[in-house]
Amino acid sequence: MKNKLFYAFLFLLLSGQVNAQDINKVITKDYVDRLIKTLSSDEMEGRATFTPGIDKAASFIEKEFKAIGLKPLTGASGYRQSFFKYRVAPASVEVNLNGTTVAPEHILVAGSTTASLTFDNTAAESWLKLDASKDFISQFRALSRSKKQQLVLVDPKMEKDFNRVKAALSRGSMVDEKDLQAEHASGLVFVLTSDTVATQFKANVTNEVSKLPLFNVAGMIPGKSKAKELVVFSGHYDHLGIVKAVEGDSIANGADDDASGTTAMIALAKYYKKLNNNERSLIFVAFTAEEIGGFGAKHFSEQLNPEEVVAMFNIEMIGKESKFGKNAAFITGYERSDFGKILQKNLTGTEFTFHPDPYPQQNLFYRSDNATLAALGVPAHTISTDQIDTDKLYHSVKDEYSSMDIENILSTIKAIAKSAITIIKGSDTPSRIPKLVR
Repeated sequence: MKNKLFYAFLFLLLSGQVNAQDINKVITKDYVDRLIKTLSSDEMEGRATFTPGIDKAASFIEKEFKAIGLKPLTGASGYRQSFFKYRVAPASVEVNLNGTTVAPEHILVAGSTTASLTFDNTAAESWLKLDASKDFISQFRALSRSKKQQLVLVDPKMEKDFNRVKAALSRGSMVDEKDLQAEHASGLVFVLTSDTVATQFKANVTNEVSKLPLFNVAGMIPGKSKAKELVVFSGHYDHLGIVKAVEGDSIANGADDDASGTTAMIALAKYYKKLNNNERSLIFVAFTAEEIGGFGAKHFSEQLNPEEVVAMFNIEMIGKESKFGKNAAFITGYERSDFGKILQKNLTGTEFTFHPDPYPQQNLFYRSDNATLAALGVPAHTISTDQIDTDKLYHSVKDEYSSMDIENILSTIKAIAKSAITIIKGSDTPSRIPKLVR
C-alpha cells in the first residue's frame, strides 16, 4: 500500500513538472493577445516618454511582473528603475555680428548643455564658415561632435537645410546632470548670413532647463548555481504618442514597435518562472525612451557590470511575418558572436529558424536597445521579424493591434523560449562581441 501511495505521489509530482514545463500551456494565444492588445490600446495614448500614457503602461507591466512572481532587481524596492534627464531648450539667443544684430530666425543653437552660454571673437578658433559647395547636414554633424564654443557662418544657399535642422532642435536636447555642471560650457551658434568673416561678434544664449523623470520596468528570477551570471530579456515599451492626425487618428499605438517585443519579454518571464530551472539569473526589462535616444537602455547598462552579462535577448517588432516566411526571425549582428548559432542548435527538430539580419544597410544592430551593452562586449542582439525596408506601418498611426499577426508573435516567443534554454541553464555561453572603440 505504501509503495502504491509513493508511486502515486511521484506520478503527480512528475505530472506537475511536465505541465509546468509545457510551453503551450504557459504561453497561450489568449495570454499573448491580452498583453499586446492592452499595451497598444488607445488608453495608453501611444506611450510617449514623459506622458501619462507611458506611466499607465509601466503600471500595467509592473502588475504583470507581480502576478508572475518576479523579484525586483538586487537592491531595488520595486520594479521601476527611475532616473532623470534634463531637457535644455533655447529660451533666448542674441548675436551681434560685425556691428549688426542678427534676426532670431537666422540663428540656430546646437550642443548647448548649460543654462547659459556667452562667448565672443577673442577666443582662438571662435568662428568658422561652412563650405557652401558641400551639403549643410554633413558639415553640421561633424561640427556637432566638436564640443566647442564656436560661431558658424552659414551661406544663404543652405537656408532650406538650416531651417530643417533648426525646427528639429527647437524642442531642445536631453542631457545628464553632469553635463549641466560642466566647467567648460560647449555650444555652437549657427548664423545664416552673407558675411564671410566674423571680425567682431558676441553670442549670448539663455536656455530653459527642465528636469524630467524616466523609468525602466525591471524584474528578475535569481539564478541557482551561477547567480552572478546574468541573462537579459528586453523590449522597449515607449513609442511616439500623439502625432499629427491621419484620417482622424492621432494615436501612434506602437503595436509592433514595440508592444510586440514587450509582450514577448513578459511572456518569457512567465515561462521561465514556471520552468524554475535557471542556473543563471534572468533579468526582464521594459526600456523607456528608446524612441528619443535609447536613454533607458543606457541607464540600465550603467547599473550593471557588463562582464557579468552573459547574453542579451532584445526583442523588437515581431508582429508580422518576416521576409523568410513563417516560423522565422532574424538576429542583428548575427556574425559578431555565436549567439545565433546556439539558438539555432537548440531549435533542431523544430520548424523555426533564425537568420542573419537581411538589412545590413539599415544598421539595425546599433539602432536598438542592445547597442549599449553590445558596445561593452556583451553578446547583446536584437531579434525581429519586421520587413523594415517595406514596412509602411512603421512609425505611423496605422501600427495598431488590428495589424498584428498574433500567431507570428506566439511562434517567435516560443522559439526564443526554447532556443535560450542552454544559455539560461548555464551549459552554453555565447562568445563576446569585440568592444566598440570610441
